Amino acid sequence: MRVVSLVPSLTEAVASSVPGVLVGATDWCTHPTDLDVTRIGGTKNPDVERIVALAPDLVIANEEENREPDLAALRAAGVEVLVTEVRDVPQAFRELARVLQACGAPSRPDWLAEAEEAWAALPSAVEARRTAVVPIWRRPWMVLGRDTFAGDVLARLGVDHLYAEHPERYPRIPVDGLRAAAPDLVVLPDEPYRFTADDGPEAFPGLPCALVSGRHLTWYGPSLAEAPKALGEALRAARR
Repeated sequence: MRVVSLVPSLTEAVASSVPGVLVGATDWCTHPTDLDVTRIGGTKNPDVERIVALAPDLVIANEEENREPDLAALRAAGVEVLVTEVRDVPQAFRELARVLQACGAPSRPDWLAEAEEAWAALPSAVEARRTAVVPIWRRPWMVLGRDTFAGDVLARLGVDHLYAEHPERYPRIPVDGLRAAAPDLVVLPDEPYRFTADDGPEAFPGLPCALVSGRHLTWYGPSLAEAPKALGEALRAARR
């Protein structure tokens, strides 16, 4: 089996569960850190010719992270493409199981069972829910909107982001508007934009800011097993 992954979280999931099947991955596929495969460009601009030259049995992609013209070009070249859709945590588990089975995993990996248990152990109702805005980019400012995996992750941890009903999934909102929304806190992930203690919180004076791992907030793979604890600690720290 020869697999090319166009999604960083799926790259980690497959590499950790079915060693040796990956022959190509994007430049943004940073986990596992010792991954040694052919790099085929970015998630939005993969080198289709290079992928085809790798003669993969399967390319795994995501409807949000990858562009349909690139996937269509791969199909036109005779390559089988599996496209995932992940909008919430339960769907992430279903899609991961589907991808791993398609990649030849002999059984469900331990990390997937551990992740399911970690999320199932969360209380069904969280007391003292908080509201948040969740920027994912600046210049211009963009935030989580409707129907996103990261938004569902936060909701399960007791944080309701204020643009969950916005018509767009990643709306552009001026920073003055974000402040005027009066959230209880601001959640600042380190990807896709790398917010840091020195780049982000200064735009929200007087508001608690939670600096969180983008891998734990937005990736669906082995990181899901540790995400509830890691994100929960970061969100609690923002109360101080």
